[in-house]
Amino acid sequence: MTNTRKMAQSAAMIAIFTLISKFLGFLREVLIASKYGSGYETDTYFVAMTATVIIMTTIGASLNTTLIPIFTEIEGKKGRQGKLKFLNNILNVVFLITILLALLGFFFSPIVIKILAKGFTGEQFDLAVRLNRIGLPIIIFLGFTYVFSGYLHSSEIFGPPAIMGLPYNLVFIVFLFIFAEKGHIEGLMLASVVAASTQFLIQVPAIKHQGYVYSLDVDLNDKHLKKSLILVLPVVVGSAVQQINTVIDKTLASSLVEGSISALTYASRINDLIISVFVMAITTVIFPMLSKAFSQEDELQVRKIMGQGINIILIITVPATIGILILAKPMVRLFFERGAFSEMATQMTSSALIFYSLGLVGASLRLMLNKVYYSFQDTKTPMINGAIAVGLNVGLNLILIKYMAHSGLALATSISATFTTLLLFLDLRKKIGPMGLKKYLICFFKTLFASIIMGVIVYAIFFGLTPKLPNKWIVELLLLILSVVVGVLVYFILCCVLKVKEMRILMRGLVKRTRR
Repeated sequence: MTNTRKMAQSAAMIAIFTLISKFLGFLREVLIASKYGSGYETDTYFVAMTATVIIMTTIGASLNTTLIPIFTEIEGKKGRQGKLKFLNNILNVVFLITILLALLGFFFSPIVIKILAKGFTGEQFDLAVRLNRIGLPIIIFLGFTYVFSGYLHSSEIFGPPAIMGLPYNLVFIVFLFIFAEKGHIEGLMLASVVAASTQFLIQVPAIKHQGYVYSLDVDLNDKHLKKSLILVLPVVVGSAVQQINTVIDKTLASSLVEGSISALTYASRINDLIISVFVMAITTVIFPMLSKAFSQEDELQVRKIMGQGINIILIITVPATIGILILAKPMVRLFFERGAFSEMATQMTSSALIFYSLGLVGASLRLMLNKVYYSFQDTKTPMINGAIAVGLNVGLNLILIKYMAHSGLALATSISATFTTLLLFLDLRKKIGPMGLKKYLICFFKTLFASIIMGVIVYAIFFGLTPKLPNKWIVELLLLILSVVVGVLVYFILCCVLKVKEMRILMRGLVKRTRR
């Protein structure tokens, strides 16, 4: 099987599982919005969750990225047993580090909350601190999750990490259906802890199947451990862009009208659906391939893999951006507007979603380009680029928040992501020479043309038929589904007519994986 076909099939499998997980995640968000609304309690919960996971999410994702090429290197030199021995060592070290982080988090929780939500005072501040402390075990569970998924990805085993969102969301759904009560947000944080534990537990059978047996052995002199810790530091900075931008947005939003933090949170999660389902699937599969090509010093193969990945991302994100711009408000209304989630909350969330979507292409390509840099073992460039992104985001936030409130924060994030992605392209061209930019531009303009035609048809169907049909939730939902399905078919046909070859590769991989 060729790398291209393997990439497409593996990415399709991950995307399918992730899409199911995200559907359950949307149901979770709908239930949270219905039970707790968009205001005091949800603002506090989201800030507390951010305070709980932000450090470990950044470190863990960076560790996962760093471990994949190291696991591959060890397996090539020492075989599977050497790789399993290193897994045990890094797992014990990460466990010690996460215990320390959790303890520090408990004592410094009030300071962290003050930084993240300067507008929180009195009872809301106390509640945020309490929720943050309840959720600290999540840090430990995330550490295990990222180590296990790094091992499995390095072995090109993508299934267990892809399905870990299923039990995670099911825990929330059961809690929200049966136990949730307005005014008792602490229960939601406890459910978050239980849900986080399932993410590493679901990977344990696959790890054991590889022959892993846990032991208490720790070798701090292991050269591969030292290499991991050295390499992970710049990757942490480079990977922290989204997390830091999220913190900055929520910190500034805490001083705006009530519900601003929740509006940004809900909007970013809808926007991130595209990235987490499709783009992450592509980059997850591509990164081990890039690392292998680099280890073989095959720069031609690196360029080929990178080019296919970039074009597939464009095929997905360009129409997604157009679709969100057109259907933002009805999507938010259908998904969230019920119970305590008001019409005003819908307006605020959809406005933020529109401006977040403008940076969807840039944010997605940045994920891809970072993987390319890491495959070349260049962690410095993404780190510097990340610092530029944060600085630009802060400056734009302070300007745009005055005129656009929380929507300005979303727009600042999009501008920052797009600009710094362009910088990554320019730096990469200096590093590896001509990259076939013309091919990327041709693919972009073809997909943009197809997306605009698609958008016109979707707009005509949804907004043309809505006034003529009964004003009922189920009618609007069916009309939205119809519009999206027709839009996808039109876009697919136009891409085929325009001879966008990556579309054929993507569809073949999806069909074969679905049949299996």
